[in-house]
Amino acid sequence: MSNSTLYQSHLSKARFPCPAKLNLFLQFIGQRDDGYHLLQSYFQLIDFGDELDIELTSGSDIELTCSQKELESNSNLVIKAARLLQSKLKYQQGAKIHLNKKLPIGGGVGGGSSDCATTLIVLNHLWAIGLDIDELALIGESLGADVPFFIRGQSAFVEGIGEKITPFKVENAYFLVIQPNCPISTSEIFLNPLLTRNSKAITIRDLETLGLPFEGFNRMQDIVCESSPSVSSALKWLKSHNKNARMTGSGSSLFAVFDNQEEAGKIAALSDPNWLTFVARGIDSSPLHDVVSFT
Repeated sequence: MSNSTLYQSHLSKARFPCPAKLNLFLQFIGQRDDGYHLLQSYFQLIDFGDELDIELTSGSDIELTCSQKELESNSNLVIKAARLLQSKLKYQQGAKIHLNKKLPIGGGVGGGSSDCATTLIVLNHLWAIGLDIDELALIGESLGADVPFFIRGQSAFVEGIGEKITPFKVENAYFLVIQPNCPISTSEIFLNPLLTRNSKAITIRDLETLGLPFEGFNRMQDIVCESSPSVSSALKWLKSHNKNARMTGSGSSLFAVFDNQEEAGKIAALSDPNWLTFVARGIDSSPLHDVVSFT
C-alpha cells in the first residue's frame, strides 16, 4: 500500500504519511559566513515514505517507538519536534508515537525531516494549538533545513539553505530508487575542497530547460562516487539501464526516472538483493495535506 492511501479518519488515533523526496537536480551557488551552503534544487515529492502512528494520551509524556529500535532516542527529530511543540501548550498533553521506518537512514531522501514535519503538522492539529503553516515552517527550520519543505508539502524549486520554496510542477514520472548498503558522511562531503560551491545560479524559468524530471544533475555525485566504491558501482549499474540515473542529496540513494511503473519494476527486479530498492510515483503535493488541512 502506498503512502498516498488515505489513513484512518479517526484522527485522535491514526496513521499518517511521511513522504520522501528526491533531488532532481542539486547545485551550490555560495556559502554563508556561518558555513551553511546556499543551494538550488528541485525537490520532488514521491508517494513512498515512512509512516507515523500517533495516539493522544491523558498524561504529558511523549513516547516514541520505532520499527528500527536504534532510532528510539531523544535525538530523533520526531521526539524533538513533539517536545518543542508541546512547550507551546498551556496545559500539557502527551502522545504515543510509533515510527514505521521504510526509508533508508541517511539516504538523501529526507526521511528524518519528513518524519519531523508530519509530527509538527499532526500534533499542531490534534493538540489544537492552531499555528498556521508559516508559523510551523519557522519552527521546522529550527529543527532542520529540509523540514519547512515537507511542512509546506508541495514539490518545489528550493533555494537558500532550504527555506526559500517556490512550488513548481514538472511532468509526473515513476522513480526507481536504490540504496547500496553503505554509509555516507554528509559533513565530510561538504568539507571536501573539491565540492563546487560557485555554480552559476539559475532562475525558476530555467527549470524548463533542465529536462526535469528525466534529466538533471547533482554536484555532490562525483565526490561521493570517488569516496565510495559501493555508490560508484551501483550508479554504474543503474546507468547501464537508464543513462540519466543520478544521486539524490548527498547519497547514498540513487534513482532513475521512467515514464511508466512497469518498466521501473522490471529494472528493480534485476537489482542487487542487498540494496534497499523501491519504485515510487512523483506527486505534486503531500498526501498528509489530504488528511490534515490548515485553516
